[in-house]
Amino acid sequence: MVSAVAAAAFVVVADGPAQAASLPTGARSLEAVNQAGRYVRHVDHLGQLDPVTSSSPEQTKLDATFTVVNGLASPACYSFQTKAGMFLRHRDYRLRVDPNSGDGTFRADATFCAVDGSVAGSVALASYNYPNRRIRHRDFALWLDTYQDTAAFRADSSFRLVAPWSPRTTRGPVIPGLFADPHIAAFNGRYYLYPTTDGYASWAGTYYKAFSSTDLVNWTDHGVILDHGPDVSWADNSAWAPAVASANGRYYLYFSGGAVSGNTSKQLGVAVADSPTGPFRDALGRPLIRSDAFSGGQAIDPMVFTDDDGQSYLYWGQGVARAVQLNSDMVSFDAAQARVITPSGYNEAPFVFKRNGLYYFMWSENDTRSEDYRVAYATGPSPLGPWTGRGVVLQNRAEVGIRGTGHHSVVRAFGSDTWSIAYHRFAVPAGNGTNRETTIDRMEFNADGTIRPVVPIL
Repeated sequence: MVSAVAAAAFVVVADGPAQAASLPTGARSLEAVNQAGRYVRHVDHLGQLDPVTSSSPEQTKLDATFTVVNGLASPACYSFQTKAGMFLRHRDYRLRVDPNSGDGTFRADATFCAVDGSVAGSVALASYNYPNRRIRHRDFALWLDTYQDTAAFRADSSFRLVAPWSPRTTRGPVIPGLFADPHIAAFNGRYYLYPTTDGYASWAGTYYKAFSSTDLVNWTDHGVILDHGPDVSWADNSAWAPAVASANGRYYLYFSGGAVSGNTSKQLGVAVADSPTGPFRDALGRPLIRSDAFSGGQAIDPMVFTDDDGQSYLYWGQGVARAVQLNSDMVSFDAAQARVITPSGYNEAPFVFKRNGLYYFMWSENDTRSEDYRVAYATGPSPLGPWTGRGVVLQNRAEVGIRGTGHHSVVRAFGSDTWSIAYHRFAVPAGNGTNRETTIDRMEFNADGTIRPVVPIL
């Protein structure tokens, strides 16, 4: 086993221990620094420290493998996901693994912040909601114990992140952890993903992250690009389904937000930045589309398509699909010109693109909590239709454990006619409508321009 700890910078917090700026995400195993050959493992849901060797049973190796992911309670920290989709968490100060319920207590209990370990190249894991406590092994059981400034405690609470005993055997998700509603875009020779941060009960996440890649396989996490808490005065929850467009030498992030004071009505906003990775600032200081601006449907799921002539169009809506030309400033439009373009079967997540002079309007059917969440599409002669329905193009493969495939976006590879579709699915193997993951597959066309059915792949 070869150490895989990231060469991250460490910063010292006043009156506290040195803190690690970052950990490597992806599959890892955690070896105790003072118990060589013993690894963090879960047995009957309880966390313990057990020996693992190359001759250990495969189940033992699986139980000693975790995926380091975006912290469920904070993007500055980390969570540890098992191969079965559960998360390492503390309960009554005992470490165990449980399914993510999405509530605030669980997310906090399952989030740990990395601090410098007792030896070079090791880390300790401080509790997010009990920052004076760390994961520690005691009689080979794992506990959350109050920090003690002793060499013995520091050693008992330090671990090396090493290559996983059970490497990932599936191709997705493309970004580790729980992310949904991915918007994929191509700017300046690089691909970008903008997803909803998932894993929250009632989808109550508050921030967006950006990821970029040169090959659609290896993705760089650029961190939080907009946070409803400090960055948006009119919304403090329900950070859903972002989309980014480029115009005027700038980048525009369109997003859904829940109003402050617990109002459940959703509204659409727009933020602007000089870089596709932000930081973005609220362009208007108010919603671009208020919840009561139009009758019928819910104001969520914005998407912008820019035609060859430079004209941009805004699409949005759950229950009712709407479209309107954007003004050249990208942050205003003539509401009188908005039109309803709802096709049969439409629920949400409109997406429009153009290929060989033909316009494609795509959307998601059924509820995102449904295993049969799926994508359908239509074609037309203009960005506003009229549209001819072409049927379902992406749906689940329950027989192989792929469910809830939807809320997609598509991108064309630079300088080619190769297309890819990004979408979310229930996290494999134990996900549901609020524990979803993002993946990417190829999208191909028939000679007549129709889209071939996309076959989701693990």
